[in-house]
Amino acid sequence: MIEYYQKGVRMKKLGLVLLMGAVSLMGAEQKVDGEKVFEKFCASCHIKMITKEETKKIFKTVKAPPMVEVSNQLKNNIKIVDDIDDEIHRAVVIAFIKDYVVYPHMDKAMCEAMALEKFDLMPSLKGKLSEEELNAVSAWVYDFYVGKKF
Repeated sequence: MIEYYQKGVRMKKLGLVLLMGAVSLMGAEQKVDGEKVFEKFCASCHIKMITKEETKKIFKTVKAPPMVEVSNQLKNNIKIVDDIDDEIHRAVVIAFIKDYVVYPHMDKAMCEAMALEKFDLMPSLKGKLSEEELNAVSAWVYDFYVGKKF
């Protein structure tokens, strides 16, 4: 069972598709550079690294939530009941990112209400990324921001 925390509400979902994707990612070898995929497809909207204080100064011109905050929100909001394995949590978050990038939907959004109001949903990248690129950028979004705070 996977629990998602969205807008202060705890929702339980049996994430069979996410779990299957997560298992397929475990041990998968990356041949594509996720950071380069981010720079090509995501950086035009998402700032790679910025502090909360810096964001406040330029908030009117920001196109999407900073990626450091996106990564942290996902890691904090996606919980696995009886989660005892960090690699399983990592794989589930990566599977969620892969799904959301292709099929964004308000029901899956994990941004703060203010962010959703300002930015709305991201556009779908369906058909714009290969499966390898999608795997690489999703893993990079998780791994690059480990230990980094907004």
